[in-house]
Amino acid sequence: MHPTLTTESLLSELAAAHRVSARHAHMLASNELLCRSGSIEVIGARAEIRLSAGARALIQAGAGEGPGALRAALRAVHADDRGRVIAQWRRAQPGKPFELRHRLLRADGSVLRVLQRGLMEIVDGEACPKPVAILQDITEQSAAQDRIERLVNYHPVTGLATRTLLLERAAGAVERAQRENRPVAMLFLRVAEVDRVHDALGLNAGDALAATLAERLLDDCRGEDTAAHLGSGEFAILLDPCAGADESQALNTATKLLATLAAPAAVGQAELITEGQVGIAMFPSDSSDAAELLAHAHAACGRGGAGISFFTREAGVSAARRIRLETALRRAFERNGFELHYQPQVDLRSGAVIGAEALLRWRCDEFGAVSPAEFVPIAEEIGLIVPLGEWVFRSACLQSVAWQRAGLPSVRIGVNLSPRQLEEADISQRLQAILLDTGADPNRLGVEVTESVLMRDFDHARRTLQELSAIGVEIALDDFGTGYSNLGALGALPFDVLKIDRSLVHDVTAAPEDVSITRAVLMLAQGLKLKVLAEGVETEGQLNLLIANGCELMQGYIFSKPLPAAVFEQMLRDGARLPEQLLHRAGRPRTLLLVDDEDGVLASLRRMLRGAGYHIVTARHAEEALARLAESDIDVIVSDQGMPGMSGVELMHRVSALYPDTVRMILSGYGELQAITDALNDGAIHKFLTKPWDDERLREHIADAFRRKELADENRRLTHEVRGANRELARANQHQALMLAQQREQLSLEEVRALNAQDLLEHLPTAILGVDAQGTIAFVNRQARALMRGAPSLVGCDAAAVLPADWLRALRRADGRHHRGLVDGRPCLLSCGPMSDRGKQRGHLLSVIPVPDACQEVLA
Repeated sequence: MHPTLTTESLLSELAAAHRVSARHAHMLASNELLCRSGSIEVIGARAEIRLSAGARALIQAGAGEGPGALRAALRAVHADDRGRVIAQWRRAQPGKPFELRHRLLRADGSVLRVLQRGLMEIVDGEACPKPVAILQDITEQSAAQDRIERLVNYHPVTGLATRTLLLERAAGAVERAQRENRPVAMLFLRVAEVDRVHDALGLNAGDALAATLAERLLDDCRGEDTAAHLGSGEFAILLDPCAGADESQALNTATKLLATLAAPAAVGQAELITEGQVGIAMFPSDSSDAAELLAHAHAACGRGGAGISFFTREAGVSAARRIRLETALRRAFERNGFELHYQPQVDLRSGAVIGAEALLRWRCDEFGAVSPAEFVPIAEEIGLIVPLGEWVFRSACLQSVAWQRAGLPSVRIGVNLSPRQLEEADISQRLQAILLDTGADPNRLGVEVTESVLMRDFDHARRTLQELSAIGVEIALDDFGTGYSNLGALGALPFDVLKIDRSLVHDVTAAPEDVSITRAVLMLAQGLKLKVLAEGVETEGQLNLLIANGCELMQGYIFSKPLPAAVFEQMLRDGARLPEQLLHRAGRPRTLLLVDDEDGVLASLRRMLRGAGYHIVTARHAEEALARLAESDIDVIVSDQGMPGMSGVELMHRVSALYPDTVRMILSGYGELQAITDALNDGAIHKFLTKPWDDERLREHIADAFRRKELADENRRLTHEVRGANRELARANQHQALMLAQQREQLSLEEVRALNAQDLLEHLPTAILGVDAQGTIAFVNRQARALMRGAPSLVGCDAAAVLPADWLRALRRADGRHHRGLVDGRPCLLSCGPMSDRGKQRGHLLSVIPVPDACQEVLA
């Protein structure tokens, strides 16, 4: 062995190892720089630290600096974190790693957030463990985490706490309250105007209003309380138990909130007055945890109306029921769990059933029969009302078809169209598609809309209703008198029927001013040439009053409640109708009502009028007279003036309001001339007669009153018939105008189609002749005219007289195949096919294709 070679080999190996070590160190330094990390080693005996290249880069230490003192190195740790870092190293156990987050101060004054992983490393041969640490720059991750936490915990528009942070703080408050036996209050605030501003003025305006409300909430809250924005116009406030959160403090806070909300809020150019509703729930009396506390405050707020409501167990049950109803409602729609009932609509002239309103009914497995007043608003809130409404319309169409095929009397089924349905852009097309799909007759269907359509997109509503009316669907304005009608717009919409809400259906006990409103509605409808249907008629007094004031149609429990389809069908088969005694009939007796508190006077009047042919009804005071008016169709009233309770003039004022078509006369021996004169001037009475009376003159006055009444009745009857005829004529004219417009449009389209076809045939490179169904040549295109240059004009000629025999044979075959023929002595191919339009034969087209010389041998 050569010692020199051994030394050289050793040096070579050392050099190679040094290169590998340097490369590894370079790679480690590169990795640290790329990962923004570094390592620290504490040299225990000298209390110094050694920094890696990455660690130096993190704190911006000089590259050539050697190990530094530990005390000096600790100054790079942020002062607020320094004690925590030292305490963690003192608690460290040998061989067990740990980690913590803290801040580092860099040489340029900037601050880094770092994750420090430390270890008291046990080194063989050394008595004391050696501290080592790795630093990881997490500044960007921490900033992102802060942003995420901000988004999770604070609303981006208002800056208030979110539901997450609210529940977190509420859980802590409940926990403290349990330990300290204190109450906790949660307030839930709803401001409906935020949603309305969102819809009307846009998202920015809605957000601006929400931000304004948030500022007001913060001003009214204590520093310890938590105000949260849960979305749109919903807010919540958690009252801190340490600052006091009993019922009185909750009520005071809620009162302050509502008072603050009442101040005008500027949104753009508009100034709004907001109105809130506050629900309050308490811990521990109302709730057992934070989530339940918020839920119960929400339930208390959902009890309706503006103001302040404390949670009750009934409210909680109602809220829970609503949630279960919503789930059941969706399931019922998926499983076709609804049915329609039909409430008959009756003609007050004939008493016959002429229509029905289709009413949605739902029997839930869990809750039994659920009222539409309860489940329809839920369907509107969850967006189910549009498909549910279309299901109702389709079901009504199918039922109408079934009754029509069964040969039952014609009835029109009215279907309620919700405002949300009417807002759909293509609702008219969808309803018409249902009519076509089911084969239902539009003249047997109707739609009913409420007055809210006048307050929404009026132009869209008008177009939609006009399209439905044009095909024969009846349009009814439902619940008239309960909304805010634009009477000018009312005349512009194609309504056929005005349905008077049940709140305007009065009986004989109603005040005259209430009856005047009903009569005004009836007069309005007559002026607009609309039929009037009264809803909710339940008593004979109501029915009698409606008939007396010219109402034409009714529905209500006096005739029938809503019925299942099978029961309604049987009613139609049985020909059910209003009893004769409830209707004004042409052959009824002439009825006279005598009112006097003296039996002797009534007896004398009855004797005097014996044999006159009157049906006489008597009453001893005004209240009894009103009852007789409700029971019978009275034509003429003769009343005493001086009666106990209500005088004759007062009675006549009431009668003129309730039964304006009666002829009213006062028979009195008292000299109350002013009251009677005023009644004459007001039209409350038609004639004043004095006691004692002359029998002959009194009989003549009463006979004249009956003649006057009968003439007025006949005029009303004729007016009603004319109005009905005009209504039907207007409807027929409207339908005819639509048909003519459609025919004109169709003719125009056909004309354009014919011109296009003619232009196409004219420029075809093939010779074409058109022959109509009578065999007359109707068309010869340019190529055909070129082939037959020597022939006279063929248009208008009989094809059999002017066309060659082989052409006629091809024309008669009309099989679309090519046949040989001649044109101007040269071979050609002839082909003929029929012309038809919607299955109707209109003639034939004959094509002539000359055969080029090069192809004649092949053809032969």
